[in-house]
Amino acid sequence: MYLLLCMLALTDISMPTSVVPKALCIFWFNFKGITVSGCLTQMFVLYAASMMHSAVLVTMAFDRYVAICNPLRYPTILTNARIAKLGLMGLARAVLFILPLPLLLSRQPFCANRIIPHLYCDHMAVVKMSCGDITVNRTYGLVIAFVVIVLDLTLIALSYSLIIRAVFRISSKKAHQKALNTCTAHIGLILVSYTPSLFSSLTHRFGQGIAPHVHIILANLYFLLAATLNPIIYGIKMKELRDKVGKYTCRM
Repeated sequence: MYLLLCMLALTDISMPTSVVPKALCIFWFNFKGITVSGCLTQMFVLYAASMMHSAVLVTMAFDRYVAICNPLRYPTILTNARIAKLGLMGLARAVLFILPLPLLLSRQPFCANRIIPHLYCDHMAVVKMSCGDITVNRTYGLVIAFVVIVLDLTLIALSYSLIIRAVFRISSKKAHQKALNTCTAHIGLILVSYTPSLFSSLTHRFGQGIAPHVHIILANLYFLLAATLNPIIYGIKMKELRDKVGKYTCRM
């Protein structure tokens, strides 16, 4: 569990770190320019971290399934080596799937008006600046969104369907509550992480009549909301973290 939380924290740090420094330069020093290579690099880091974040959530769902449905085999199934392998698989998937996005855009001709109406290089915002054929870019972006949101959510839903089936086989209500309480933090993470991503992706592709500031707000929530709320959600649920925070607060 702690290894998974560590990976989750790394992705939560990586996503805002790829965007916030440049955004602060815009607000503080009015540095509004960015090179094409810098823009594409920022895009790659942001979306690769986002896909890795999704992979960690899927792994955490599997962790909850094993903890509830096979508790006696938990130490032998989810060893440190196996968790590390799952993490590396998630990282490899993120790099391989996201790398074509900047590579395809690097070959596109851009129009004279190169203004991105966002705090960062959002993929669809950059694609819309192109003067060439963007069919491949739009299609690939849609496929990636489908793979991440639909496939990963399907795997998470499958894990939770097996968990619910196992829980309702238990006769004790106290055991029901204890088993479901172990999943509440993870369910909160899923809602916080996937909801802004889903709405941002849909509004960019199908929300032509939506005001620009709505697109911008949803895009910002996409990478800031999860990174802000994830530590709070797990901090509230984990007794060890609550005790540590309470001890340091009392010292101050």
